[in-house]
Amino acid sequence: MSPAPSSEELLDCAVSAVRAAGNHAAANLDRRNQVVQCTNHDIKLQLDLECQEKAVETILSRFPDHAILAEENIPSHATRDTQHVPTWIIDPIDGTVNFFHGVHFWCSSVAVRAGDDVIAGAVFAPELDELYTATVDGPAQCNGTEIAVSQTAKVAEAMVLTGMDRTGVTGLPSFSLFEKIADNAQKARIMGSAAVDICLVACGRADAYFEAGIYAWDMAAAGLVVERAGGRTEHLRPANSENRLTWLATNGLVHNELKELLDISP
Repeated sequence: MSPAPSSEELLDCAVSAVRAAGNHAAANLDRRNQVVQCTNHDIKLQLDLECQEKAVETILSRFPDHAILAEENIPSHATRDTQHVPTWIIDPIDGTVNFFHGVHFWCSSVAVRAGDDVIAGAVFAPELDELYTATVDGPAQCNGTEIAVSQTAKVAEAMVLTGMDRTGVTGLPSFSLFEKIADNAQKARIMGSAAVDICLVACGRADAYFEAGIYAWDMAAAGLVVERAGGRTEHLRPANSENRLTWLATNGLVHNELKELLDISP
């Protein structure tokens, strides 16, 4: 049996995969209107599927026995027993609606998890020219430079980024939660790409991120980046049957105050 790959080897693969996905999307901006599915508040693009396949191919070319957890349909050859082998968590285009409308605030995200622990992750925002990376035993970086969370100590002085769940899947009152944040923070913002938002917390441009119904592929890589940048993350509620969980990421200093303000029961 070959030795387990190091965190740096896993990160190198994550970076290659996330660049393969992100660069494919960026090279095909003229095809961003090729919609394969449309719902009331979301869309799926042909490029979502293609970018995911680019990432999956990159990963399996190096680690053919590893498992895949991804936002889009998982290729049958990529499924494995996720309890016993490392699992790669992929969001090919996070912020698809932004991407579709020509807003530059979108990214690709790739993380690898062993058991319950994310070991390495990368978030690549091509049109922002930013690559965020982290390993469980190394620093968080943006474009190769180490980053750190902000020193904001009060919610009243904080920029809080958030998402809006309008599906009702979590059973939480999204508009009421947003109102609590907006009434108490210095500013509340909905930017449209959870992974980029969370990375903004990691590099100190924002102070917290909250979402009532975030998916694992939205936060796996970026959550590790926040933690390795000195911040704090917490599952306020476990994932439901649709892989959605209630989740908070902060600079650590405003964490308890914001959590108390949101007042979400487990």
